[in-house]
Amino acid sequence: MTWLRLDRALARIRPHRQPLSLLIDAAVIANCWHFTYLFRLGFERWWSARPAYDGWVMAGVVGAYLAVFWALGVPRGMWRFAGFGEVRRLTLACALAGAASAVVVLMARLSEVPRAVLALHPVISLMGLCIVRIAYRMLYEHARLQISGGADGRRAIVLGAGEAARLLLAGLHQQGWAVLGLLDDDPAKQGAQLSGVPVLGRFVDVSRADVLAGATHLITALPGATAAQRRRAIELASATGLPVLTVPSFTELRDGRARIERVRAIEPVDLLGREPVQLDEAGVAALVSGKTVLVTGAGGSIGSELCRQLALYGPARLVLYELSEFALYQIEQQLIEQHPQLPLLRLLGDVKDADHLRATFAAQRPHLVFHAAAFKHVPLMEGDNAWAALCNNTLGTYRAAWAAAQAGVERFVLISTDKAVNPTNVMGASKRAAEMVLSCLSNAKESQATRFSAVRFGNVLGSSGSVIPKFKEQIARGGPVTVTHPDITRYFMTIPEAARLVLQAAALAARGEVYVLDMGEPVKIVELARDLIRLAGLRPGEIAIQFTGLRPGEKLYEELLADADQTLPSPHPRLRIARLRNQADAEWLSRLLDWLQTSAAASPDAAALRRQLQHFVPEYAPG
Repeated sequence: MTWLRLDRALARIRPHRQPLSLLIDAAVIANCWHFTYLFRLGFERWWSARPAYDGWVMAGVVGAYLAVFWALGVPRGMWRFAGFGEVRRLTLACALAGAASAVVVLMARLSEVPRAVLALHPVISLMGLCIVRIAYRMLYEHARLQISGGADGRRAIVLGAGEAARLLLAGLHQQGWAVLGLLDDDPAKQGAQLSGVPVLGRFVDVSRADVLAGATHLITALPGATAAQRRRAIELASATGLPVLTVPSFTELRDGRARIERVRAIEPVDLLGREPVQLDEAGVAALVSGKTVLVTGAGGSIGSELCRQLALYGPARLVLYELSEFALYQIEQQLIEQHPQLPLLRLLGDVKDADHLRATFAAQRPHLVFHAAAFKHVPLMEGDNAWAALCNNTLGTYRAAWAAAQAGVERFVLISTDKAVNPTNVMGASKRAAEMVLSCLSNAKESQATRFSAVRFGNVLGSSGSVIPKFKEQIARGGPVTVTHPDITRYFMTIPEAARLVLQAAALAARGEVYVLDMGEPVKIVELARDLIRLAGLRPGEIAIQFTGLRPGEKLYEELLADADQTLPSPHPRLRIARLRNQADAEWLSRLLDWLQTSAAASPDAAALRRQLQHFVPEYAPG
């Protein structure tokens, strides 16, 4: 701790570097004047042989040196980085000051001042000034080495001094980190120590030079704090310009996907400002535990997270139904690693394949089905792929739901989207049609044994095709970051949050309901882009933001409920039940299926498809 105290003392005086530099240089020059006399006259005469006015001459020489130093910017040099450039500047300054001093002394006819002293003093002063600077740099670098314990230069200030910070400190020390200090807003912790590391102040003190002295990284350790507190700490840390890391989130720690000492980079999810979802654990456990659960689209962003969440509640068997071989392999490997005792069935299948669905449901007899298989990329589905989107999202939902009803599945949950509200694109209209299909089936006599429901939510941070990976790639390339419109907004939530609320909705579902998730406040996409640029360690303006215009079918803002809809509260505060006016009946479903199944081979063009789709989804208004 001695070296740490020394380092902080040096940091405290650093703002006064220039006057202190001049003061020390003046002392060195004066002592070098005495040393020059000693060198020239020897021990017996170095003091007694001086003229009476020598003190005034020395003061004038020191003043001349300081004036030249100031003119040449010598005090602005940083001693801890002193090198050849500093030596060169000192050489020029000493030569000029020494020459000027000698000229003045000679012109004043101060003949008792030895000429050798005037000639040697600039050389000895240069040596003394260089030695002082080199000694300071050696001391500074040795202190840094002692503080870091010989590590690879990773020295951190930790924001947070609670239990998470205590656990973090032990792990960081084992990984070779040096923790210089802690910050915390709790008044009771000010001036205290945690595992020998001092609490240096509050979060706002992170910008102080003496706090940041020597730090290479900042780490936030606040998994139990509110979302607003975490965001404030991250924003304060980011403003320093140092790399900012964080401990895993509460959700990551709870699910066992990370350990407290495994710090990671700040992600946009950390800035979202949303509180963790609290579930009715008993209700969800009763729904899942000991049951056979089937997830379609099990390898997708939402489907895979649903599988990870479901595995925590001990299902008797988890059936993974996925079209992509690679995606199926990825989620299988994750579940085997995290839950080696969980019985898994991995099936490659297409939700448009009615025969395979019926055979699978009949053989596996799932109690609970989560239908997450969907084509969801709006611009991609708007043109040549419009028919594929409609078949997969609407016809695929019907066939999966009908197979579930025939197999006596207890609950069938459709993962829907906010784009199904007053849709302006084919993807949103296809999901709205899928909701209406479930409404029809929930009223059909043949499917009364199955509870059908749907869950709507907005954009999911980190899901495939989201703006986050795209923005990161653009920033890595040096920009520009492309945003469609300066005013475009979207609702965002995290993948784990969305999956947990889907589970909660499944536990609450009665029949035919559409649940709407509380998505919080909409986020401006341009602000999200700026956050990502800042988190990459770049300043505003270093990466350009380019506006490209709205894409086909894209809205400026999304809605979670249509204007004519009403919502009712549910037992969970983050879920509301939508009461939708535009419901469908058996005749509507029959006409829709005739169109989808008989026209599949014809593959109508996108314009014709959009016109026909408006007849089945009245609120659909192509953009």
